Amino acid sequence: MESENSGILLETRGIKKRFGGNVVLDGIDLKINKNEIHSIIGPNGAGKTTFFNLISGIHRPDAGEILLEGHRIDRLKQYQICRLGIARTFQNAKPFLSMTALENVISGLLFGPENITSIEYAKKEAIKILEFVDLNDKSNILAESLTIGDIRRLEIARAIAGKPKLILFDEVLAGLTVQEIEKALCFIHKLRDEKGVTILLVEHNLSVVMNISDIVTAINLGKIICSGKPEEVANNKCVIESYMGVEKNA
Repeated sequence: MESENSGILLETRGIKKRFGGNVVLDGIDLKINKNEIHSIIGPNGAGKTTFFNLISGIHRPDAGEILLEGHRIDRLKQYQICRLGIARTFQNAKPFLSMTALENVISGLLFGPENITSIEYAKKEAIKILEFVDLNDKSNILAESLTIGDIRRLEIARAIAGKPKLILFDEVLAGLTVQEIEKALCFIHKLRDEKGVTILLVEHNLSVVMNISDIVTAINLGKIICSGKPEEVANNKCVIESYMGVEKNA
């Protein structure tokens, strides 16, 4: 019999995390459905990146559980979580600067879940991924010579190389021009619509969040204050007062 949770890809139950005496996350209960673009918003220090770090295994929660397709992952190592199907990007992009764009993506494929051993096969797959993110014309350029927009797309390409079910995008649009943002959003939609990848997005650009998301969750002071459809969250009084810090005009 199919489980009533069959549509849920990732679930966190009662997640808590503190650093010293500072409580960063305080009881986060969240469900991310398959094939969903789910955005997390909140002011600086709300706990968004810490939440990503817990999901990806950089830190372990002090309490609570993290489940991927019903199986606990919060006690696994980072590489184990990655091979189960969770990839992520970082606020500060971290490509291998002395390697070309193509080599960066190849490295992701070789250390990914498919256990690829053929360099030639990995190269062919990497070229396809670079074409997907519109970087194929810069495949032989060193990462250190790429623009910010190109590096962001390279981060997306490396994440795709891990063949993920879920990608955590941590401010992947930061520092981009309007045109570059539009291009990046196109790739995010294509990831979900063409490759069936679920997206969990942390982003400060509220206009982007409200336009791209299926579900938006607002966090403040380590707690979820609202979660729902973009228009519901945008008009929620707690979000307006706690996140934006202003009263909405009548």
